[in-house]
Amino acid sequence: MASMNEKDYYAILEVSEDASSDEIRKAFQKKARKLHPDVNKEPDAEERFKEVSEAYAVLSDDEKRKRYDAMRSGSPFAAYPGQAGAGYGSPFDGFPFGGAWSTTGGTQSRSYRPRAGSDVTVQIDLDAETAHKGVKRGVTYQRYVACDVCHGSGSVEHTEATTCPTCGGAGRMRIDLGGMGIFGVGFFEVTCPECEGSGKVVADPCSACNGSGRVLSASELVVDVPENSHDGDEVRVEGMGNAGTNGRESGDFVCRVGVAEERISQRQEGGFRLMGFAIPFVVIGLFNPALMLMTILGVIMVAAGLAMVVSDGVRLNGRWMRQGGAAIVGGAATGIIIGLLLMFSGPFLSLIAIMLPVIILFALLSRRAR
Repeated sequence: MASMNEKDYYAILEVSEDASSDEIRKAFQKKARKLHPDVNKEPDAEERFKEVSEAYAVLSDDEKRKRYDAMRSGSPFAAYPGQAGAGYGSPFDGFPFGGAWSTTGGTQSRSYRPRAGSDVTVQIDLDAETAHKGVKRGVTYQRYVACDVCHGSGSVEHTEATTCPTCGGAGRMRIDLGGMGIFGVGFFEVTCPECEGSGKVVADPCSACNGSGRVLSASELVVDVPENSHDGDEVRVEGMGNAGTNGRESGDFVCRVGVAEERISQRQEGGFRLMGFAIPFVVIGLFNPALMLMTILGVIMVAAGLAMVVSDGVRLNGRWMRQGGAAIVGGAATGIIIGLLLMFSGPFLSLIAIMLPVIILFALLSRRAR
């Protein structure tokens, strides 16, 4: 084979130099199916298959692709020290080519990756009165559903997956690039592009779902929000989420209730945290007259935090107050740690006491700017 610095891997795979990883993988799959020695009996088929596999091995790895691109551009950093200009031999000595190879064309995926479907989460915003009374709402949403053609299996005729012929079921391809100076010494592994790491493939991928066993579809559902619902409550409908791949179970539909009157705003949360942060400073200053500056600083922070809370409106309901209390506790935990550090900082106390108000004021101004 030609040395690597004489090859154009992008041309070999017939992809552009800015091709994505997915485009590179699909290009390799398309060419490999035509050139695999078990399918193509032309004298140079195995050599050409090795060449496209070598191109994929380099271009599918971000780091190796960067080094290859640097070498092509003539960068002096393309090779490791002492290896610049070295010749590169074939990395595929002893590479296994046995096993049957499907001649399925197109862009269908042969990978068999059964995974449970994910949940679909939708938020319904209600006012406090409606949430208290309860309501039924119709929801239209998109989700993956089981393919009608293959009934969710991903395969048109076969019910079971087969061992991937490219990697022999290992899920990875082990390639020797020991002679390629810019890639280091020894073997490295890449995820098998045919089975995408699962070690199994679908024998005859369904053209309707591209072998995944599911297709995107619009669904409708009537959600029954119960009485006395509150902000953050969830209504779950089993099995109405995304369908799983290759026959696995579906996820759930999750309706999240949103009640703005019960929710503290981001500004209010910051104000509550600032008030909690200030409490330890006030206490420490009151019990230690030498640190009275802390009390003054704490009072200023409490006033600033209170202004932030009031600016977005005070809502006297249990859920809103509990969220505010949690934010105060979180801020107080941070304030206690910093307050103790200041108490035992010795000679650095005066410097820290001067710098701290500046830092806090800068943080407040930054938050208001956002």
